[in-house]
Amino acid sequence: MLRLSTPGAERFVQAQSFDVNYGGGEANVAVSLANYGCEAALITKLPNNEIGDACLNSLRQFGVDTTKILRGGDRLGIYYLESGVSMRPSKVIYDRAHSAIAEAKAEEFDFEKLLADVKWLHISGITPAISKNAAETTLKALQAAKKLGVTTSFDLNYRGKLWTKPEAQACLIPMMKYVDYVIGNEEDAQACLGFAMSGDVTSGKLDLEGYKKMLKELCEKYGFKGAATSLRESHSASDNGWSCALSIGGEFYHSKHYDIRIVDRVGAGDSFSAGLIYGLTHYEKAQSAIEFAAAASALKHTIPGDFNHVSVKEVETLMGGDASGRVQR
Repeated sequence: MLRLSTPGAERFVQAQSFDVNYGGGEANVAVSLANYGCEAALITKLPNNEIGDACLNSLRQFGVDTTKILRGGDRLGIYYLESGVSMRPSKVIYDRAHSAIAEAKAEEFDFEKLLADVKWLHISGITPAISKNAAETTLKALQAAKKLGVTTSFDLNYRGKLWTKPEAQACLIPMMKYVDYVIGNEEDAQACLGFAMSGDVTSGKLDLEGYKKMLKELCEKYGFKGAATSLRESHSASDNGWSCALSIGGEFYHSKHYDIRIVDRVGAGDSFSAGLIYGLTHYEKAQSAIEFAAAASALKHTIPGDFNHVSVKEVETLMGGDASGRVQR
């Protein structure tokens, strides 16, 4: 998507210009993995015009394979971002109707060919929310991945401005049998899969036992290999507490805690997904995997734009306990 955000901390009604970034759930994950030295490709459809070219070039710039991207349709989806500060929350306005990917039909994608040499497929729950066509395409992708033995992860990513909870559950629950790893916080699990959890995220306090129970039950009900979540303590729009948790192999793993001063929180969940994928495929211990994911996503909060521009070394430095932020000379 094309992201148009107000400069600084301006409100929409004040803005005389917008800052331009490109991003989106799966795209953000692909860029992170490419930054970590992985071979990462994006499957989507972009309009065959200069805006589509600009989006394509932003992916190429950071090492993402764009050869699987289809071209066509009339427009690129847009979202507008007003960044919050202190007690004023951020706001997002979507303009995604009739975008190239929303109107693309499932039969346009030959997923058995597109996924033939792929080891891992990641999908965001935002994609099936944008249109009936996109939902059908998402299901086709997951079915092809299962047939080919490709590991799959699914970030539930509920967006109330795109669909209702009943609509999300009717669409997503049948897809879960094709998913190996599910990612989502307590709101996502409740909205998308009907899982209720005790505790109030807006209170700034976390119920760790509640998360442990939720992740365990998700794995048991749907047969996931693992379930993971970020644990955000929303003290304000500017300051959050951050940690992450993973349930895998019947065991529960909780990362260290980070106190974050937020520069840009958009894409934080995607950076967590990418960090988890990298961690699960590069570390022997599950604790190391969730520590990498938590550190990577903590760092994303400090970086403007959707993409998480950090290296493995930078993430591992934070994992090791160096959160001093001292100048490196």
